Amino acid sequence: MRIRLLLPALLLGVAPLLATMPAAAQGAPGGPPAVGVVTVKKQPIVETSEFVGRIQAINKVDIIARVTAFVADRNFVEGAEVDQGALLYTLERGPFEADLQAKQAAVQQNAALLRNATITLGRAQALLNTPAGQRSTVDDAQANQASQAAQLLAAQAQLRQSQINLDYTEIRAPFAGKLAKSTVTVGNVVSPTSGPLTTIVSQDPMYVLFPVPLRAALDLRNHYADKGGFAGVVIKIKLPDGTMYPINGKLNYVDPSVSISTDTVDLRAVIANPVRPDAKPGDPANRYLIDGSFVTVLLEGVQPVEALAIPRTAVLSDQQGNYVYIVDADKKAQIRRIRMGQSTPETAVILAGLSEGETVISDGLQRVRPGAPVNAGPAAPAAPKG
Repeated sequence: MRIRLLLPALLLGVAPLLATMPAAAQGAPGGPPAVGVVTVKKQPIVETSEFVGRIQAINKVDIIARVTAFVADRNFVEGAEVDQGALLYTLERGPFEADLQAKQAAVQQNAALLRNATITLGRAQALLNTPAGQRSTVDDAQANQASQAAQLLAAQAQLRQSQINLDYTEIRAPFAGKLAKSTVTVGNVVSPTSGPLTTIVSQDPMYVLFPVPLRAALDLRNHYADKGGFAGVVIKIKLPDGTMYPINGKLNYVDPSVSISTDTVDLRAVIANPVRPDAKPGDPANRYLIDGSFVTVLLEGVQPVEALAIPRTAVLSDQQGNYVYIVDADKKAQIRRIRMGQSTPETAVILAGLSEGETVISDGLQRVRPGAPVNAGPAAPAAPKG
């Protein structure tokens, strides 16, 4: 009788404990994992290819002395920009001016001798038909005149050479650009074998050179052939600090040869490089693009194209390549291998593997298993940038 009375009491004591246990411990069954999905559809995509490039000045020249002389003056500030024809160095002019005067005197002397030879020839020809005239005298006069004419030409050539040498004592900028540091100071003797005195680098516009794998170059050629060729491509630049350069460039050259060592083709674009709006007068870093610097080159199509696209977050990768999870007719997740085209960090362009209208999982991928059921719902919209 006591046993029968204790059993109900024990059951009444256990009941509150069971009520306080968590639901998971009670073994409640769970449903398929919730995932966010998107529908594969065509979207307007601006095709972009990204390459590593280098900025190159269109003109870059070492300034070298053309004559041997002392440096009398340096007429520029190192690192400054100068216009075409600006005076950079002045060399000692005295010896060259004296040589020029000597050559001018030689020209005048030879001109006088030629005039005298011409007069002598005229007299000999006038006496030729008289008893006092002789043919040999005329021949000698003609030879002398020709000799004097040749000596005058030689003297005139030497005069021009002296004038050229005198002009070389003023070393001027062959084009507008920025100057490097000077390798000589006033008082040094320079000559054509002394090496560069300084270097001048053109600033605006600039070239952008970037190698492209041969297969990618062929794809670009075929893709843009009916879209205007070079005119259908815009070049954008990302600076080394990650900021986008505000001016676009244009392709203007494709190397006719393929690099044997890298199997790449060199492409070149031209892009403006004006003075920065916030640059102060005399600022040596007054432009964005610097000769020799590395940049990221983005090659974009002028017009957007319609292409199958999905969020980049839906794409996974393994050793076999890129893949996504689709939701089949049985509401189960299945792996689908894909081939991507020119994509962006936000959008994946699909070239093969998916069809328009299929459902792709983009959220909750960590809960998905191949062949397992899923509870699919619309994916949350991407958060706006910035």
